[in-house]
Amino acid sequence: MPPIAFRSDLTDISELSEGSIVSGVVRNIADFGAFVDIGLKNDGLIHISQMSDKRIAHPLEVLSINQQLTRIRVLEVDKEKGKVSLSLKEI
Repeated sequence: MPPIAFRSDLTDISELSEGSIVSGVVRNIADFGAFVDIGLKNDGLIHISQMSDKRIAHPLEVLSINQQLTRIRVLEVDKEKGKVSLSLKEI
């Protein structure tokens, strides 16, 4: 597999902002969404509702573990809790 091209200008969650475009790799999939390594200490979450414009029953319909994603939009950053909400929609 080719190396993952994380954004080199991101080293900390405080540097993320809503609307930013990042890249990453899917690390884990749950019934409610997928956890994506975006090159920071904490993984981001793509909620199932943010994976497709169509309704899907399970994240595995759209994503797979170790899948590389080149364009992911940052929806929300909670710096206090260290959580990042991501979206594949409107990219």
